[in-house]
Order: sequence, then C-alpha cells, then structure tokens
Amino acid sequence: MPKISIKGQTMPESPIRKLVPFADAAKKRGIKVYHLNIGQPDIETPKNMLDALKNIKETVIEYSHSAGILSYRQRLCEYYKKNDIHITPNEIIIAAGGSEAILFTFQTCLNPGDEIIIPEPFYANYNGFAVSAGVTVKPIISTIENGFALPPISEFEKLITTKTKAIMICNPSNPTGYLYSREELEALQEIVKRYDLYLIADEVYREFCYDGETHFSVMNLKDIENNVVLIDSVSKRYSACGVRIGAMISRNKEVMTTAMKFAQARLSPPSLGQIVSEAAIETPDSYFAMVQKEYLARRDIVVEMINKIEGAFCPKPKGAFYTVAQLPIDDSDVFCQWLLEDFNYNNETVMLAPATGFYSTKGAGKHEVRISYVLKVEDLKKSMICLEEALKVYPGRTI
Repeated sequence: MPKISIKGQTMPESPIRKLVPFADAAKKRGIKVYHLNIGQPDIETPKNMLDALKNIKETVIEYSHSAGILSYRQRLCEYYKKNDIHITPNEIIIAAGGSEAILFTFQTCLNPGDEIIIPEPFYANYNGFAVSAGVTVKPIISTIENGFALPPISEFEKLITTKTKAIMICNPSNPTGYLYSREELEALQEIVKRYDLYLIADEVYREFCYDGETHFSVMNLKDIENNVVLIDSVSKRYSACGVRIGAMISRNKEVMTTAMKFAQARLSPPSLGQIVSEAAIETPDSYFAMVQKEYLARRDIVVEMINKIEGAFCPKPKGAFYTVAQLPIDDSDVFCQWLLEDFNYNNETVMLAPATGFYSTKGAGKHEVRISYVLKVEDLKKSMICLEEALKVYPGRTI
C-alpha cells in the first residue's frame, strides 16, 4: 500500500471537531449536548444577506475575478473606512473564508522552513495552515493569570532567529477573547520594524468588543505599512460561517501581486458567497448593537458561574465570544471526552474544546478548556450547571 505523505501525517487533528463522534454517540443515547466547543453562533444571519440569496438574478453562476467581484471589493472599502481603515480595492483579495486568506498569506510571505512567532494559546487551525505551507510555528506563551495579555517584547526577541519572518496575532483573540490595546500593538510595531518582519493580524472579531473598549487595527500602525497583512472574514461578524468568504488585505504591492498568483491558481472565490457578503455591507448598526448586548450577557453568565466553582478560574474577556477557563482537572482531553462518554446531569451534558489543541507547546493547556459562549443565556446557565456537577464527580479532579 502506498504511504501517506509526511505532511499528511503531521497535519494536526482539529481539537474543536475531534470529539464529534462522542457527541453523536451521546445524542443517540438520548443525551442533550450543549455545544460550547465550536464558534458557531446561534444569532440569526442578517435578513438583508438572506434576501440577497433568495433574490439572485443571475442566470449563470460564473467565475468571479480571482481577486473577487470588483463591486464587492469597492463596498468593502466603504466598510473599512467606517472603521478608520483606508484601503483601495486593489489592496484586497477575496478568499474562501479567512482560512484561505491565511494560506495565501503564509505561501506568499514565508518559505518552507521559515518561522512565525504566535502568542499561544492561538486558533488551533493556525497549526494546520503552517503545516500546509511548510512553516514552523514558534509559540510564545501568554498566561491565564493576566488574562492572556501580550507577552513582553523581550520574550519575542528571545525567539527571533535568522529563520524568523513573521509575527501573527488574533485580535480580539480566538480562543481567549483577549483584546490587544493600541499600546501593545505599538510595541509589536517596534519589533516588526527593527527586524523587518511581517505582521499578520487576524481581525475577524473586531465588531465584538466589550466594557467600553474599542478595537485598534494593525492597518493603522505607522512606518510598517509594507509589513502588515490583515486577515478578515464575514463568518462571525454576520453569523454566516457557511458563506465561506474572507479577505487578505495589504498595502504591500509585491505581496498582493504575488498572492494573486495563488488566487488565480484556485480560479475564484465563491460567487454566491460574494453576492451575499456584498449585501452584508448594508447591515444596520442596530444589528451589531443587538448582537453585542447579547454576547455581553452570555459572557457575564459564563464567567460568573465558572468563577463560583471551587478550584476554577475564568478571566473576563474583552472581545470575541470565547474564553479559556482553568478547571481543577488532570487532563482536559480526557475530561472533555468523559463529559460526553460517561457523564450526564438530568440527561444533559456539555461539549467543550480541550485547550491543549490551542497550544503548540507540548503539555500546555492540560488544565484548561475553551468555551464558546454562542448559545442563548438560558442554555448557557444549564450548561454551566452541568459543568459544575460534572466537576463534583469527575475521577480526575485535582482539588
């Protein structure tokens, strides 16, 4: 039998989805499963997007331009201008989700064997994208004790070698919900400028900032305009994960010209998705006000109820709709599987994501889980009660 490729063997399994068979088995046994393992909001997609889908006038669904439909890129410029980000359509390449935008960026900016520094815990699929591009992730640990703030710049410098080509951040963060301040980003700006590195920023959660905090984009950092690449997506902003439309954005002409070659090789991003996403630009501010209010209530329930559990700790995230919680458990992978296989409370259980999958450092995250607070408040309350009851009887409890 032919052998599987080394790249295929080293491709990591998704920590978010690997427990799905256990959840499916629990449901077959009649157990209700609260899904807090994946960032799939239950918020309704804006009506204007759904209407655009219903009212498509095209009689042939054609390829679009490889960079994306021009009218959509023009409308996106209007959206970014409202967010104090000033770009042109030629500085945007539409991709099949933020995932493809990251792959284009890695393949454009880094060679196989090059290193990229990423504060961990980080979005698990960054590991997979790095494997696909032959890039080595050099993790720099942020800690739950200070809410996963940006590590000191001196720690970044310790990791920089001749192979280091980029730093990547997610702001606000998936999985921690941490929102980087302007001061933290300006500190990154200095090290990026000093070592002439790329700064890749995943800003797909920019709309979700809480407690009076505001989002500051890397696109507004001065003197490193040619070093910055922005990754964006409609998935979470409009609760439209299945649309699969994202964007790679940079003012660096050479980067965008090169990325276009990768875009041309896959022909075009999804045409239907772009039509729906262009309609999304018309989404009223009232929609985001409603969504933000709802997520704020959900966040507060999760954080408050976890912090009442003996031996548990959960920082209060300032953005996105995730949090990483520290629990009195021996092994988060074992615990999350046990919740689905061996536990139920009133015929209900909760599905969480083990935090180990969001770290590159071996052994990190064994006492942590990522929680996506994407369910309505009543369901979150029930799921937190399930979690509390589970911790009372879990055989591997450490406190």
